[in-house]
Amino acid sequence: MTDRAPRRLFDSHCHIIDHRFPLVANQGFLPEPFPAEAYLAAARPLGVAGGAIVSGSFQANDQTYLEDVLPRLGKGWVGVTQVAADCPDAEIARLAGIGVRAVRFNMFRGRIDSLDALVALATRCHAVAGWHAELYADAAALAPHVGRLAALPQLAIDHLGMTEAGLPVLLDLVAAGCKVKATGFGRVQMDVPKALERIARADPGALVFGTDMPSTRAKRPFEPADIDLVEGTLGADLARRAFWDNPLALYRVAS
Repeated sequence: MTDRAPRRLFDSHCHIIDHRFPLVANQGFLPEPFPAEAYLAAARPLGVAGGAIVSGSFQANDQTYLEDVLPRLGKGWVGVTQVAADCPDAEIARLAGIGVRAVRFNMFRGRIDSLDALVALATRCHAVAGWHAELYADAAALAPHVGRLAALPQLAIDHLGMTEAGLPVLLDLVAAGCKVKATGFGRVQMDVPKALERIARADPGALVFGTDMPSTRAKRPFEPADIDLVEGTLGADLARRAFWDNPLALYRVAS
């Protein structure tokens, strides 16, 4: 019997926290440093061969840390950033040129004040640079907005939509083509294997795995066993899609 080939992972959700660049306290919280070197030391032994560096709330609209880290990481690494509603088209295009592939909206710690503004910015970012939109939200709160969110060119929801109550809403969005990040298992309030099974059954192309390292403010940080959980729940073929094929397609990364 031959040994199983090592896993190859695209980490669709990780954070680099470099205190050389601007940070903004969110609800009084500032994270500890987690520079690229610390992330790679933890990620490479897991089989991570590329990924998406995601801007956190504490990075606000700062782009300088991405300008620094993406060239250092090189091929196979992309960015997910936050920009102001009035961000010029030229700046969006510039960020796309350094490897940014998506715009993020953090709604989990607040309500949706202006869906119009979200839709307008997400639509413009896609038109200018092909970016998809990523939402950090309790999917249950998105129920009144499913129709408009489903009409976006491409949408991804962070951390399995966070709650059991949000799962039906999440599945409605998946039916319309939304992608779902299988991330942050230590954050969510739900039966994770059940959610993974139902999402993969609805659309085998929907799940994209990520570590969520360094798991700031999570009740439980990422553990390597989370990777085993995905594979044990989905089986080898569907897990391979979530680990590699699906995120590469979402982030438009060549294999």
